[in-house]
Amino acid sequence: MTKSDKPRTGHAVIQSYLRLLSGQPGVYRMLDAEARVLYVGKARNLKARVSNYARPGGHSARIARMIDQTASMMFLTTRTETEALLLEQNLIKQLKPHFNVLLRDDKSFPNILVSRESAFPQIKKHRGAKTEKGDYYGPFASAMAVNRTLNQLQKVFLLRNCSDAMFASRTRPCLLYQIKRCSAPCTGLISEADYGALVGDAERFLQGRTTAVQEKLAADMAAAAEAMEYERAAALRDRIRALTQVQQAQGINPRGVTEADVIALHMDGGQACVQVFFIRANQSWGNRDFYPRTGAGAGEAEVLEAFLGQFYDNKEPPRLILLSHPIEDADLMVQLLSDRAGRKVELAVPQRGEKAELVENAARNARESLGRKMSETAAQSKLLEALAEAFDLEAPPQRIEIYDNSHIQGTNAVGGMVVAGPEGFVKSQYRKFNIRSEAGANSDDFGMMKEVLTRRFERLLKEDPDRQSDAWPDLLLIDGGAGQVSAVAGILEDLGIEDVPFIGVAKGIDRDLGKEEFHRPGERPFALPHNSPVLYFIQRLRDEAHRWAIGAHRAKRAKAVGATPLDDIPGIGAARKRALLAHFGSAKAVSRAGLADLKAVEGISETMAQTVYDFFHAGG
Repeated sequence: MTKSDKPRTGHAVIQSYLRLLSGQPGVYRMLDAEARVLYVGKARNLKARVSNYARPGGHSARIARMIDQTASMMFLTTRTETEALLLEQNLIKQLKPHFNVLLRDDKSFPNILVSRESAFPQIKKHRGAKTEKGDYYGPFASAMAVNRTLNQLQKVFLLRNCSDAMFASRTRPCLLYQIKRCSAPCTGLISEADYGALVGDAERFLQGRTTAVQEKLAADMAAAAEAMEYERAAALRDRIRALTQVQQAQGINPRGVTEADVIALHMDGGQACVQVFFIRANQSWGNRDFYPRTGAGAGEAEVLEAFLGQFYDNKEPPRLILLSHPIEDADLMVQLLSDRAGRKVELAVPQRGEKAELVENAARNARESLGRKMSETAAQSKLLEALAEAFDLEAPPQRIEIYDNSHIQGTNAVGGMVVAGPEGFVKSQYRKFNIRSEAGANSDDFGMMKEVLTRRFERLLKEDPDRQSDAWPDLLLIDGGAGQVSAVAGILEDLGIEDVPFIGVAKGIDRDLGKEEFHRPGERPFALPHNSPVLYFIQRLRDEAHRWAIGAHRAKRAKAVGATPLDDIPGIGAARKRALLAHFGSAKAVSRAGLADLKAVEGISETMAQTVYDFFHAGG
């Protein structure tokens, strides 16, 4: 390409779009010479915003680099500024542009559910859509925080946590009753009214009305002691003690903040940590740290604003969000979050008082978490450099994919893939592959590996043939020796992939840990020194792949064990399946039931009873 043929980039290109733009709100995309999206931005006034980029000077180093790479732009106008903000966040999550801030961990958070499916409500952990009938309390920062609270609530309020099917089938109390964690409503050892009172106390506690609960328990204990019911008084004393332990475990319990998310940002060396504390019912329900990608050097206001938009994309925001730093378009963010919540949401950057102390505590946690993360990342980077040197790679790998298979004599065969990189294991990128071919049934490890890798790379070739994303691996680690390596070489060659290096990791003599042999195409196997950090690193990678594959296999096997012929009947979902099994005791008994008996099951209509009956008697 001659100099004259080189695509134009920079200010002049951006300037050429100004005459086409109006003052409407909207979203713009900046693209490089290969049509890759560099940046997605929103604007209250598209013409005014783009004209800023058309100026030759006055930009930060990050913006100057972005402008210099811009070869074309795309625009979408919107009716309102809030719509522009929403569209911007959606496009960022979809396109992942290099110069945008991106939240990489976007998992949902668990809640506590007091289920209302039964006259004796169940208390349990819940994650995902709130479709089940009942009252939800949360979010909690982690499963550990939920489990700790549930464990203590069982001690205090003696509520059941067993499934409805288990509850319906009990004929005598389970172990939880024996260790004073449940009041055994399954066998009638507590009345519906008394159990309902316990549920009410638990919900008052989860709503933050702990003083009333403690006063009631204390009064009941005093009354029991007065009546010389010492065993009951001791049980109530233990419940009060457990309630106190819950409050102590929660740590921060602000008096003046009923419901809020406390969000603090700390940045250092181009990296960022955002710490989120969940305050509900005047109680701290845990905290979580996030490490968003900073878009090649975005400032604090931009990082925090992008985090808010993406973090609350699939979560209901609280009434108050306390921030460590102000954001640029706070009014738009308030409008967007309020629209999502269906009520008013307030953003605040407190300067004094209890709210400021909460933010400072979160900021301190963010600072300490980022320090630990940067230290771990530095150590990981050294390991990747050593790995590249040990295996003659062109550069330290940024994405390693490790594969393993799991099955028992060909049953429930599953392939697993885990991913690691400069920041450790990337669990959001893990994948499992249910083996569809005969290779699984035949216990053919080569065939299973071929199916997994073929499916993986065919999808990559379809979704990203030009390799513009970071989804392509720099190194594959395969569990196996020369045979597996030869098979993988053939698979990649058939797909036309010649530049992805791969290594087979095989157990050495006597299959001892530490004597692993490494296999590469066309080369003799070799081993690393017994005390090599790279060897330990590879062992961790392989063990994680094995753990992931085994877990996927066990989950598939457990699902198969719980499967019944009822699963194949049209219209029979989980609720009707539970009702039929609870009524008849087994799928076999359902298959033998008469039409009249099927109609007697709660939740089974005449039409559905006929469907079930016909399913089992079609040949009769």
